[in-house]
Amino acid sequence: MDLDEIKKVLKEYKSALKEKYHVDTLGIFGSYVRNVQAGDSDLDILVDFTIPISLFEFIDMEEDLSELLNVKVDLVSRNALKPYIGRRILNEVQLV
Repeated sequence: MDLDEIKKVLKEYKSALKEKYHVDTLGIFGSYVRNVQAGDSDLDILVDFTIPISLFEFIDMEEDLSELLNVKVDLVSRNALKPYIGRRILNEVQLV
């Protein structure tokens, strides 16, 4: 699945994510955005929530997205970004 297909699927599923996990914004960053992904690359997704969710819900969401997109998803909360790496991620993230 390429970046455009991933974005399309995420857009279609976004309202369900908002309802189930209180997602505010979703964005893709990393190798898929830079178009350098390999067959074993994971998909990096940045997420903001409207309210805090539990660690179990966070892991469930990551697993749900991996199944939906048929690729290993590495889910990252915007609140967990470290300053240096966070700036790099925020510069390349493509919001869905």
